[in-house]
Amino acid sequence: MRTTLIGKAGIGGENPVRLMGVINTSPESFFHGSYVPSGNILSNAERMIDEGALMIDLGARSTAPQSRPITVEEECSRLKSSLAELEGTGIPVSVDTMYADALDLALRYDIAAINDIHGLADDRFAGRAAESGLPVIAMATIHEPGDPHGADETMTALALVTERAAAYGIRDLILDPGVGRWVPSRRPEHDWDLCRRFSEFLTFERPLLGAISRKSFIGDLLGKPAEERLAGTLGLTALLVMAGAAMIRTHDIGATRDVIRVCEKMQERIE
Repeated sequence: MRTTLIGKAGIGGENPVRLMGVINTSPESFFHGSYVPSGNILSNAERMIDEGALMIDLGARSTAPQSRPITVEEECSRLKSSLAELEGTGIPVSVDTMYADALDLALRYDIAAINDIHGLADDRFAGRAAESGLPVIAMATIHEPGDPHGADETMTALALVTERAAAYGIRDLILDPGVGRWVPSRRPEHDWDLCRRFSEFLTFERPLLGAISRKSFIGDLLGKPAEERLAGTLGLTALLVMAGAAMIRTHDIGATRDVIRVCEKMQERIE
């Protein structure tokens, strides 16, 4: 497997499973507990790093299908104030956006990675990402974010993503199979299919991101709102780590760190 560096930390291969903490500056987010208003970004980021996060994934727009849409200008305004709060702190930040203008704004700051849910499908975005030289986390996308249905279509989408990355000369690439209700036609069983067959995505020989934290398919199974999905999330996180996830994106750093430690202990081999 080709490993990826974010800062000085290796992702994938023999490296430990890394943690990415979620901070949303969008009050529209499906899990209100992840919303952090301006002025509280730094303290929340510092807490997540202290609990074991390698980096913070900063997003300013909710991508849930039912969310209130916002303009790119509003997204940029939110990003600007949030990134300014973190600038100079040394905290590694990935910026979660799919718009080239928002990426241009983010690149004025000292960010460590780019998280593109559009899977490099936008030429202008992909070109700017390549020029930056930063590692890219790219989600399975054929035409629009999260449009594959189930594992077979996701395999096709991830093949497209790797081809796009190669075409632009992006070498440091982490693949996100894109679990979640990204488009209205996605069903919970599509997400369970991705999770059951997660190890198959290792065929691309790239580090894989597990991004399932408190998502709706877990809530549909358990009949619980986002605020009560931690136990279900942790159970599934353990299975994804055992299936080969190299990084976990989560709202709950401390509890997820403990799950990863247990999984890594279980994977030790006695010589």
